[in-house]
Amino acid sequence: MKKPALLIASLFCILSAFAQQGAKVSYFDLQDVRLLNSPFKHAEELDKKYLLELNADRLLAPFVREAGLPKKADSYTNWENTGLDGHIGGHYLSALSLMHASTGDAAIKERLDYMVGELKRCQDANGNGYIGGVPGGKTIWDEIAAGNIQASGFGLNNRWVPLYNIHKTYAGLRDAYLVAGNRTAKEMLVKMTDWAIKLVSALSEDQIQDMLRSEHGGLNETFADVAAITGDEKYLKLARQFSHQSILNPLLNHEDKLTGMHANTQIPKVLGFKRIADIEGNESWSEAARFFWETVVEHRSICIGGNSVHEHFHPANDFSGMITSNEGPETCNTYNMLRLSKMLYQTSLDKKYMDYYERALYNHILSSQNPNGGGLVYFTQMRPGHYRVYSQPHTSMWCCVGSGIENHAKYGEMIYAHTGSELYVNLFIPSMLNWRDKDVEVVQENSFPDKASTLLTINPKKATAFTLKLRYPSWIKGGKFSVRVNNKEYSAALDATGYLSINRTWKKGDRVSVEMPMEIFAEQMPDKSNYYSIFYGPIALAAKSGSEDLQGLFADDSRGGHVAHGRQLALKDMPIIVSEPDKIASRISPVEGKPLTFTLSNLYSEKYPKTMELIPFFRLHESRYIIYWPQATANEVQKLQEKIAKDEKERMALDAITIDKVVCGEQQPESDHFVQMEKSNAGFFEDIHWREAKGWFSYRMKNPDKRAKSLYLKYFDRDKSRSFDILVNDVPVSSMMLNGGEAAPQYTIIEIPESELNKQSLAVKIMAKDNSTTGKMVEVRLLNLNKNL
Repeated sequence: MKKPALLIASLFCILSAFAQQGAKVSYFDLQDVRLLNSPFKHAEELDKKYLLELNADRLLAPFVREAGLPKKADSYTNWENTGLDGHIGGHYLSALSLMHASTGDAAIKERLDYMVGELKRCQDANGNGYIGGVPGGKTIWDEIAAGNIQASGFGLNNRWVPLYNIHKTYAGLRDAYLVAGNRTAKEMLVKMTDWAIKLVSALSEDQIQDMLRSEHGGLNETFADVAAITGDEKYLKLARQFSHQSILNPLLNHEDKLTGMHANTQIPKVLGFKRIADIEGNESWSEAARFFWETVVEHRSICIGGNSVHEHFHPANDFSGMITSNEGPETCNTYNMLRLSKMLYQTSLDKKYMDYYERALYNHILSSQNPNGGGLVYFTQMRPGHYRVYSQPHTSMWCCVGSGIENHAKYGEMIYAHTGSELYVNLFIPSMLNWRDKDVEVVQENSFPDKASTLLTINPKKATAFTLKLRYPSWIKGGKFSVRVNNKEYSAALDATGYLSINRTWKKGDRVSVEMPMEIFAEQMPDKSNYYSIFYGPIALAAKSGSEDLQGLFADDSRGGHVAHGRQLALKDMPIIVSEPDKIASRISPVEGKPLTFTLSNLYSEKYPKTMELIPFFRLHESRYIIYWPQATANEVQKLQEKIAKDEKERMALDAITIDKVVCGEQQPESDHFVQMEKSNAGFFEDIHWREAKGWFSYRMKNPDKRAKSLYLKYFDRDKSRSFDILVNDVPVSSMMLNGGEAAPQYTIIEIPESELNKQSLAVKIMAKDNSTTGKMVEVRLLNLNKNL
């Protein structure tokens, strides 16, 4: 183990010469931190099993195919053979690298080396430095290099986000080198980055920015990493070229323009802004990243640390979509927000980044893995009474599987940090640290959060002086942060960064025990609506609410398998906390003999008990649940129920007769319905998305039981002289003429021709008439109905 550790240390010395200007603290390598028994260790073990369950040759199949080599296995299905071919392979490289660093597991190392070797064969066969599984990639890259750029939010030259796709390969190679020490991966990474330089060498700045309208992950970050690895300025220039100005410029001006934007398209771009800023000492770009973080975390995130509804940023003053939707915060978003938090903490030492990191780690990331089998979650619904869906290794190839297999392989990254003479304890996760620079071992043992305490044992090789800095969590509300050193009470004031410092010469066996009393408290939805979540310290609590109709609980390989499509229970039937807001905590009592278990009383519902049990959300799985609770006083309950019922009556009636639905202009619903288009663009008003075309666009709608009778079209009628046709399976079914004047969305229902009723797949096309444009279409649905609502 010593030689790999020395190799990793030397790699980071190389980086330090060109990398992190303004860093106030350093992180330990994952090789230096080993998890001890805890929920995190269990999650790590499950993730390792999941990684080894995946078939490397099936993940490599898209790369092999595009390189023209004989295949060893068929590609996986799901997203891996419907346009995003190869993206999981890149994530897999990163996950294997992180897992090997975190555990030293030999089987993981063998798998990583095999993946790198096979990808090198593909790179060598391609002959130009490129590695990728993008279908027909050679053709579209030639088109782009020649200036033929056809970009949209989720498409580029009629391919599904190919830049986003290859970013995963870049990031995987980077991690294979920097995290796992694979030098072949470094050579491959540099060659592939040289290919990217050539790709855009003949393009103008405007052409590159046009191309960047298509989702491209964090390519600017990985190119900046290559600059840091090589010390070559040309790669930093490339990173700047791949920085999307339409996102950066508002952030530089401290403007929040995020409403309606696809959330996880933007977050990786900001990681790149911050990485570039840290390399070149660019304070304005660093400030832009800080402003973005504050905007998202402090104004657009909910109790578990996640953000977005239907993958998009909703209005900062209206979180109602969180309550009504079955597509809540996306795990990928939080994965990237934690990466941004790590960057910002390193250059600021501001404890607020650690407070957020801890909250999101326990309540979103840890909760996104099923502890019974390791399945991973895409959407974590906040809708009361709904549930989550879990991936399976051989069926589910979603983006949140890619980030998910990384999430549970790197829990050691932020537990500790250090300067030359200070050791920071940031998280209370049982673990063993090897501080090589000081020849000091630190063992942290606890059963946190079941017990609000931790014990640190300091074992220097010889007596060593340094300052131990203990994070004082924000959730200690009025309680006493009690510290004892070798069983003697230690008294010290908090420093300016919010840490308690113990400065002494440490001897082997010195013990530091910390008591961190936690309290129950209620936290209101950020838009100040009357929905509340309940916390015990940093832990979000939730209640199981039933196990009926958990449709698709374990996902198949269908293109909508990541969404919990089971019946949405009426919000009016959900239990209401009957209390004044400031008295909610008094309605909660601990259950004797059951750690971190409570009862919530004084509930009102005709269908649920008046008292329900609360447990940590990260322990609640394979069930419907409630994490956000409506609140009302005794005098307000009936009025609140009536309002909830009225608000959702029309929506639930429409959902009840909907067979299939696509939201126009939103990336994933359109991709899942195999959108095709010509001369089309998308946009949004506030958070309502739309698509229009001077040519046409189409969706492949699912009609598995052949029950569809009509087509529902929702649209904006804001523009004059819009004339277009609607076709089903190329059969004309209606023509529409819009003349403007209506601000709110309208709808129409069109009967499906009898000739098409018995087909399981219906291609719905919206086509502009000559010299006109289609309406701005908002939704397309298939209905089991042949008349107006």
